[in-house]
Amino acid sequence: MQKFWAVFVARNLEFFRDRSTLIFNLVFPIILIFGFAFAFPGGGGTTFKIGTVGEAPAAGSASDVAFLHYKNLQLVPYASLEQPLDRLAHHQIDMVIDYSKGEYYVNDASANGYVLEKMLLPANSGKAAGAVVFAKKTVTGAPIRYVDWFIPGVIGINILFGSLSGVGFVIVRYRRNGVLKRFKATPLSAFQFVSAQVLSRFFIVAFISAVIFTGTDLVLHFRMAGSWGLLALVNALAILCMISIGLVFASRIKSEEVAGGIMNLITWPMMILSGVFFSLEGTPRAMQVASRAFPITYYIEASRAIMLDGAGFAQVAGDLGVLAAMTLVFLAAAAALFKWE
Repeated sequence: MQKFWAVFVARNLEFFRDRSTLIFNLVFPIILIFGFAFAFPGGGGTTFKIGTVGEAPAAGSASDVAFLHYKNLQLVPYASLEQPLDRLAHHQIDMVIDYSKGEYYVNDASANGYVLEKMLLPANSGKAAGAVVFAKKTVTGAPIRYVDWFIPGVIGINILFGSLSGVGFVIVRYRRNGVLKRFKATPLSAFQFVSAQVLSRFFIVAFISAVIFTGTDLVLHFRMAGSWGLLALVNALAILCMISIGLVFASRIKSEEVAGGIMNLITWPMMILSGVFFSLEGTPRAMQVASRAFPITYYIEASRAIMLDGAGFAQVAGDLGVLAAMTLVFLAAAAALFKWE
C-alpha cells in the first residue's frame, strides 16, 4: 500500500501542479455550458418535431394530413403513446399524432405546439366524409431548457477527454521517456502502478466534473428530477469505463503522435454519434445502431433519464450493466496487453 500510495499521490501532484492543464479542464467545459445556455435559452431549435404513433395514411388519401409534408417538420415514429407524451410534456417534441386513435396531442404551454395546431386545424376541419378527423388532447408539463438537456453531454465530454488523455497520454509519455523502464526495476508491480494511475485519474476526473456541475448549477439551476446518488453511480461507472479504454490503447504504444491519432479516432465518432449535441431521435437507423457501440451513449442516456425524467435504478439498469460489462472487458484487455517497455 505504501508503494501504491506513493504513485497515487505523485500522479495527483503532477496534474494539479500543471496549472495550464488544470485551468483548461475547468474553464473550457464551463465556457461551453454557459455559451450554449446563452445561445439556446429555450428549446434550442427552429424545426418543428412531431411524434407519430400508428401507421400513417397514404399520401394524398382522404385521411392524409397535408401539412405534415411541409418543410422544416421532423416526424419521429414511436411504438406507443407513453414515450412521446412524456417528451411532449417536457417540450422536447411539439405535437403527437396518434393515427390509430384519431387523436392529436399538444402542450398548451408550448409556442411551437400552438403554431402546429393552427396549421393542423384547417386540414382537420376540411376532411372528406368518412375520413379520420383528429380529436384534440392536451398535456401539461414544465419545459426543459436546452442547457438542461445538454449538461450530461458536456460532463460526458469532460469524462471522455479527461480519462483518455490523463491515463493514455501519461503512460505513453512515461514509456517514451523511459520512466516505465525505471519503474520496472523497482519493487513496484504492474498491478500497483496501473491501479494507482486508474484511481488517481478517477479522483481527478470526478473532482473536476463535480466542480463544473456544481459551479454552473449555482447559476443555471439545472433540472434534477431523479436521485443524486444514482447520478453519482452512473458518473463513477462512466469514468472507470473511459479510463479502461485509455489503458487499452496505452498498453503498448510508444509514440505520443500515434496515441494522439488513436485518441482522435476514438473520441470524435463518440462525440458525433452519441447524442452529445443533438437528439438521435429521427436520425437514420444506421446512426442510432452505431451509437450503441460507444460507452458515452449509455452514460448520456442514463444521466438524462435521471435528471430530466426522474428515472430510477430499474429504468437505467440496462445502461449501467453495459457500462460495467464494457469496463471489465477493457480492463481485461489492458491487463493482457500491458508492457513496461
